[in-house]
Amino acid sequence: MELPKRKSLRLQSYDYSQNGAYFITICTQNKKCILGDIGMDTGDIVGDGVLDIPFIMLSHYGKIVEQTILDIAKTYDDVEIPKYIIMPNHIHMIVHIENKKNGLSRTPTPTRANARIPSMVSTLKRFSNKKCGESIWQRSYHEHVIRNQTSYEEIWQYIDTNPIKWELDCYYTT
Repeated sequence: MELPKRKSLRLQSYDYSQNGAYFITICTQNKKCILGDIGMDTGDIVGDGVLDIPFIMLSHYGKIVEQTILDIAKTYDDVEIPKYIIMPNHIHMIVHIENKKNGLSRTPTPTRANARIPSMVSTLKRFSNKKCGESIWQRSYHEHVIRNQTSYEEIWQYIDTNPIKWELDCYYTT
């Protein structure tokens, strides 16, 4: 039986290897909550009227994924991840790509359009899978080209508040 064709979420005619900022979401296989748990910091004072502040308690797998994200810059000189969050069953990242034109990059310039983001995501998945000893990621991922400063700031805020809204998140599972 032939598998259904996946609809591409990519912008047609957009070169994903060019300089820019991208919002990436990667989910775990079957959206299993293996990367950590959401905890609540209630503080030392009870009944202070202040909302509890959620935080992420990373599992062993979550810590591996975090280290892999931090190591991406060692693999790709032209990739920076200034903001990310590891949720129980997915990660969100803002990825900056700045191609080096002076020949000092350790990684070659892509020979085809749309190569840099898929290459970086593939490396992140492959390295973290190897360290975890099993395949933990779903087959694909979601990407969004960040086109302006307002969008960039909204995505940054979304990442910051993701743990607070965990139960409302489209990836939420118990």
